[in-house]
Amino acid sequence: MQKIGCHLSSSKGFLHMGEEAVSIGANTFQFFTRNPRGGAAKPLDEADLAAYRAFAAEHGIGPIIAHAPYTLNTCAADEGLRTFARETMLDDLRRLAHLPGNFYNFHPGSHVKQGTEAGIDLIAETLNAVLPEAGETTVLLETMAGKGSEVGSRFEELRAVIDRVERPERLGVCLDTCHVFDAGYDIVNDLEGVLAEFDRIIGLKRLCAVHLNDSMNPIGSHKDRHACLGAGHIGLPALLAVVNHPALCGLPAALETPNDLSGYAREIALVRGG
Repeated sequence: MQKIGCHLSSSKGFLHMGEEAVSIGANTFQFFTRNPRGGAAKPLDEADLAAYRAFAAEHGIGPIIAHAPYTLNTCAADEGLRTFARETMLDDLRRLAHLPGNFYNFHPGSHVKQGTEAGIDLIAETLNAVLPEAGETTVLLETMAGKGSEVGSRFEELRAVIDRVERPERLGVCLDTCHVFDAGYDIVNDLEGVLAEFDRIIGLKRLCAVHLNDSMNPIGSHKDRHACLGAGHIGLPALLAVVNHPALCGLPAALETPNDLSGYAREIALVRGG
């Protein structure tokens, strides 16, 4: 069965997210580990975690995706920002140890005029500081659109990060359809070629999750503006081809489209019907 869900608010706890997911026909979901603009995370509620684990097992939910805050920049030029990123990741991963078998996704970062190679080195440096200290959760590098000085819009850049990390078995990739399209990968007319390129450079075994989004901009625009399914330049047939592809259909796919809960329910039904 397809693992389809959406991004949910974590403000009311894990059990509430699980119940919301089931209410809209989802069997996975994504959530921010804390305010997406940064800040401290709420204390863990052991009773809520236990109730969620039982509910998830009963309803077949998971694996789920924890998303790091947008303010986290592991390759910032400012050392203080890199320290914040490292400390945030450590805290997030220690907390996720209470929910084993799930994923932690983050935007690799922006090198801010330091150059891509320097950015790659700094991302790997952060991961090498974090991974030995914080459980066994698989950490996902997200494919990026290439906006500004973002690192990770090319598969080769993600591969370079993986090659510099001392525990590469802890790393995977989350494929964002809007981002890869905006980065110039033609998933509309050549999905097989894009996946073959991913496999050659990174390896499909590292592809662990999908962000299923249409794009408000044409291919290669490097803009990163998500659209509802079928309302953008990728189009519904191409997105359904992604989520139904034999290499991808077993992965958790999270919608990050501009929707409310009822909109997510419609899109989940649309994907399941396609």
